[in-house]
Formats: sequence, C-alpha cells, structure tokens
Amino acid sequence: MRFVPFVVILAALMTVIASPAWAITNGSADGAGHPEVGAMLAAKAHGDGTWADCTGTLISPTVFLTAAHCGEKGQKTARVTFSSHYRQGDQVYTGRFEPDPRFDVKADPFDMAVVVFDAPVPGIKPAVLPEAGLLDRLKTDGSLAATRFTPVGYGSLNPNSGKHGSRYTYTDTRNLASISFKKLTGRWLQLSLKSSADGSTCFGDSGGPNFLGGATSHLLVATTISGDDDACKSTNFDYRLDSASAREFLGKYVTLP
Repeated sequence: MRFVPFVVILAALMTVIASPAWAITNGSADGAGHPEVGAMLAAKAHGDGTWADCTGTLISPTVFLTAAHCGEKGQKTARVTFSSHYRQGDQVYTGRFEPDPRFDVKADPFDMAVVVFDAPVPGIKPAVLPEAGLLDRLKTDGSLAATRFTPVGYGSLNPNSGKHGSRYTYTDTRNLASISFKKLTGRWLQLSLKSSADGSTCFGDSGGPNFLGGATSHLLVATTISGDDDACKSTNFDYRLDSASAREFLGKYVTLP
C-alpha cells in the first residue's frame, strides 16, 4: 500500500486531490525514541527487499492504530513489527484488521483502522491519546500556531525528482521529523514545512503518528493520511484524534481520556 490510488480528502469546504502518504523526509532515525510506533508489513518483500507498507501506533496493549487505506478490500488480518529497523526474522505480531466502517476510499473523512491483537504486546508502553477538543482549545488560546509536531514513520526518505518522476528510497527504519502547524479544521490537522528545520511525511508513513510537541512527546493527536505533492515537501493532511468522529470509532476499542 505504499503507492495506492488517489483519494479525495474533504477539508473544510475545499476538496483536495492528494496522494496517500508518505515517508519521513528531512528527518532522522528514531531509534528507541518511540517504541510504540510500528510498521504494517507486506505479505511478501517489495522489489527493493523491504517489507514496510504503512505505519501505526500502539494505543493500548492490544490495539494498534493505523489508516484504513493501508488495508486491502476485505482484509481480515495484518502483521505488525515494532523493530526500529526491521529485518526478516524480527518479532512480528498478527492481529485482526478493523477499518472504520464509515470509510470510503473515494471520500475519506474516516480513514482510520485498528489492528487488534489477541494478547498484549509486551514491554511497550502505548501512546497517550488526546482529550476531546484538545486542538480546538489550543487554537482558541492562541498557542497552536506556534506549536511544533513530531511525525514518526517507516516511509520513504527524501525522494529524488527526475525526468521520469520522483524516486523513493525505503529502509524499513523508523524515522522522525519536526513539522510546523498550518491549519485546523473539524477533522483535519494540516502541517507544513515553514523552515529548514521542518521535515515531512511521505509514502509509507500513512497511519503513523503526529505527536504534539518535540521528539520526546508521546501525546498522539493526529494520524498521517496524505500530502498534496509527490515530492513529500508540502502540506500534510493528518486525521485529528480529538474530534467527535474519531473518538466514536476509537471508543469501541480503547478507553478514551
């Protein structure tokens, strides 16, 4: 699911055609910084020998959050690794793949899915989910505009553009970056590169977390869904987890703050 058909994102009153995300660009290896962030693995290795398809986050000992478009139609199970640099033979957890039933690939304001494991994933502390309306409150008090976010994922690194299009490099490694706030709508958190300090997400980062704050934050406020350019250097569209629609789905699987 690194390269999937274009999806339509409904953001505010504007319809945007976007290429589903993506990988961490202009970032660095996360190492042990976010052990709760894992990769959904393909059924077989890709042509370059790598395995990661999408990214996601452990939000309870038995629940892994990702994007609905990371699954195939009718998919029942998914394989997940939490290795910071996955190699074949590393620990893999298989769980039940449950997309939000409201999701439609042609218009995706409900692009969420969970992987539910039969037993708790040992030794990993789940990410913290936000309280209802957290981002709205930060916008109201004026602090959101200056807030930085930390996306984490296993996606492509720094795509190279050529006459035949962009070229993407995958390493099955968990990376992170820092990115600036752009805009907040009812369901979407839009983030963008405003300075040389900013990084972005790219193909393979779909479903991955955007943590509120710096590199040590584990407060998961939005999941990576799409971006508006194939070079992975422009606006990121991330699905808010503090919205009523997101909490309706998440509340079926975890206890919400």
